[in-house]
Amino acid sequence: MALGSADALQWMISVDDHVLEPPGVWTDRVPARYLDVAPRLVQTDAGEFWRYEDRLVPTGGLAACAGKGPDFFTPDAISYADMLPGCYDLSARLADMDLAGILASLCFPSFPRFCGQMFHEAKDRDLALLCVRAYNDWMIDEWCGGAPGRMIPLVLIPLWDPAAAAVEMERCAAKGATAVAFSENPEPLGLPTIHDLGGYWDPFLRAAEETGMVICMHVGSSSQLPAICHDAPTIANIAFGAVRTAGTLLGWLFSDAFERHPTLKIALSEGNIGWMAYFLERAEQCVEVQRHWISRGVKVHGYDTHFDDGTAADISSIDVRRTFRDHIYGCFLRDRTGMQVLDLIGADNVMVESDYPHADTTWPRSRDIALDCMAGLDDVTKHKLLRANAEKLFRFTPAEVPARS
Repeated sequence: MALGSADALQWMISVDDHVLEPPGVWTDRVPARYLDVAPRLVQTDAGEFWRYEDRLVPTGGLAACAGKGPDFFTPDAISYADMLPGCYDLSARLADMDLAGILASLCFPSFPRFCGQMFHEAKDRDLALLCVRAYNDWMIDEWCGGAPGRMIPLVLIPLWDPAAAAVEMERCAAKGATAVAFSENPEPLGLPTIHDLGGYWDPFLRAAEETGMVICMHVGSSSQLPAICHDAPTIANIAFGAVRTAGTLLGWLFSDAFERHPTLKIALSEGNIGWMAYFLERAEQCVEVQRHWISRGVKVHGYDTHFDDGTAADISSIDVRRTFRDHIYGCFLRDRTGMQVLDLIGADNVMVESDYPHADTTWPRSRDIALDCMAGLDDVTKHKLLRANAEKLFRFTPAEVPARS
């Protein structure tokens, strides 16, 4: 859609939403011998649960808040009957998107968790791989294929096997996928970090670059909520959560991943962006002041924390701003601070979200709230943030805008 058209600023692309998987995603796709252990929705005396292997997993209420007021938000278990059909039904989701001015959406999973941690924790890895593939087929063929130009396919990988992950990414890329979910920090999941000297993630990173898949890392995909201290108030720790995304930014910025894979792109979902201006400035200051002794291989000491050796970028030559500009994208919900410092971040590296149907969602006023945050920006910049950056990054051509009723 050309910027000069009447609808150019009336629709947005949300690069962070969520889908609560319909009951048949896995039972409709795995071999019959696995039906008794594959993920399936069951009713028990205690309520509705997902059953997978020997686990009963509830759906938390904060994952399906759309249509409810904050007074009714709860992390306690809810059933599918308690949530809007748009949480799991494509037709209802499209109607909800139209209401909020959302032209297209990229959805993270729910039962598997944000990057498929559920399958990484499974006992039967053969079944887990089948479950990853089943989810991806459903995501591409049904959730996205059922509404061409309205959904951007985001796929999962078997985190426990990067070689198999590469194969699965190639398979999904051939079916049209352009984004893959990954952990903001694999270490708490019991996995090597992206700095692993043994190159654990090399097959995954090569596949991401070769297929052109954007690596999308959702806040919380490390399965951890950062704590200020052991008895800090819950609300303080929730507000503190963006430090996870800041750590992810800095970890990737100073890793050697972008040196070895010069066309690799990553997106940091639901972390907001205002803090990025500070951390980019701080990163440049650290390079300017500390690069010389670090480049000589001198070890840091005098702290209780122990640092292991890991791969890293060449800080004698790194250009922090260029590395960020070429590889890293921030995503925001409501971030007036981010808009005030957007010139320090770069308008080409920012995209907007709605987080439907989670507790932070801006639905049903997503487009209006996004534009309100952008007050004072010129129309070209607004268009980039609303949709143009997402279209370019994910190589996505959206459908024609829906007719307004």
